[in-house]
Amino acid sequence: MTNAAIVILAGTESHADVGRLVNGLEAAKEFAQTDGDDVELIFDGAGTQWIPELEDEESDYHELYQAVQEDVAACDFCAGAFGVEDAISETDVVTLADHDGHPSVRSLVDDDYEVITF
Repeated sequence: MTNAAIVILAGTESHADVGRLVNGLEAAKEFAQTDGDDVELIFDGAGTQWIPELEDEESDYHELYQAVQEDVAACDFCAGAFGVEDAISETDVVTLADHDGHPSVRSLVDDDYEVITF
């Protein structure tokens, strides 16, 4: 059994960012599909900008996102800072504000999660 926290920090501005997004989603999907594993997929920083795009059924990565959607959360502070707070509030994505408005990475480590960033 493995606990993994996949944190997507990549924004939406470059081809390299798209690569990091897709690799993060694929990694999360692999953990989600493995019996006994637990995965948390957290969009943080500029990564929060992906959620409205991924929620769009026309997105090239919507289907991949759908495969892990029940494991998705977003940084509450960063959703506001990057202007996607309203768009995220219209979804089922949970926002996290455990540590000064951000997800608590320490709590994840304390709960034996491997933290992997993209």
